[in-house]
Amino acid sequence: MIGKLRNKSENVRLQILVVAVGVLLLLAKFVAFFLTNSNAILTDALESIINVVAGGFSLYSLILSALPRDENHPYGHGKIEFIAATLEGSLILVAGGIIIIKSIYNLVEPVPLQQLDIGILLIAVSGVINYIVGYVTTRRGKHAKSMVLTAGGKHLMSDAYSTAGILLGLVLIYLTGQIWIDSVVAILFGVIICVTGYRILRSSVAGIMDEADYELLKDIVQVLNENRRENWIDIHNLRVIKYGATLHIDCHLTVPWYLNVLEAHDEVEAVGKVVREKIDPSIELFIHTDPCIEPSCSICTKLDSCDVRRHPFKARVEWEFEKVIADRKHTLD
Repeated sequence: MIGKLRNKSENVRLQILVVAVGVLLLLAKFVAFFLTNSNAILTDALESIINVVAGGFSLYSLILSALPRDENHPYGHGKIEFIAATLEGSLILVAGGIIIIKSIYNLVEPVPLQQLDIGILLIAVSGVINYIVGYVTTRRGKHAKSMVLTAGGKHLMSDAYSTAGILLGLVLIYLTGQIWIDSVVAILFGVIICVTGYRILRSSVAGIMDEADYELLKDIVQVLNENRRENWIDIHNLRVIKYGATLHIDCHLTVPWYLNVLEAHDEVEAVGKVVREKIDPSIELFIHTDPCIEPSCSICTKLDSCDVRRHPFKARVEWEFEKVIADRKHTLD
């Protein structure tokens, strides 16, 4: 518990840094835009507004998600992270659309550019800073399993990539004097920004809708297969629900019907221990125990330690992903 609180506190501090840096870069980019009149630089500046607004809401969501559970929120407040990521993705899409529309207009009605050398310098410095902050934030987000930090970090890194492309366009304009390049570059990166926003939005909506994380489920099934105990006759109806960085896993565990409550509880604890050691120590498991039935005998590996076997053992069945996530037991059929 102390480790969780420390991690959440570190996430909040990092997000405060992200917001502070975002405000400084926003000012720098708008200075560059007013000096140059460049649509490409305006692209960067508008995206920085999104960075600051989304970063502020993300900071609020991290503070809220760090609150302990209460009677009204028995699973914690982690779902707010998905809402924050949804807002960020939506704002990015809006910014990309504005950039594309304005740039198309300026292809028809071009605006003269000026002081590109200063603009190039300011944008270059801001791009390097954005990439560094985004890289650190993304790594921290993946380590802490925080969708807010991961989404924000990816956004900052994509912003840095956009800045690199914009810089290339500005240099070409500076060398050739062709103003139309400015709007074309802005349109190109407006499309890239929209794609980034869509991906963040798609991921956050999937979290809100509790979409199954098949990669995580497959990892869990593999771990359980590799660490099976003979009393684990079958596992099925496996589900994962995400509440921000917290994972809740539900499943049904089939054990010999004659185990007493304490023995069945020991098997449940053993499943939880394996999953936490091999996958994630913060995972919460809710395991329902089922008694074995006659068809279970043919796949039960308790060959010498079961005195009530009704049918002979035929074969060990590897737990299959499709059946483990379904609400039905494994059989030889």
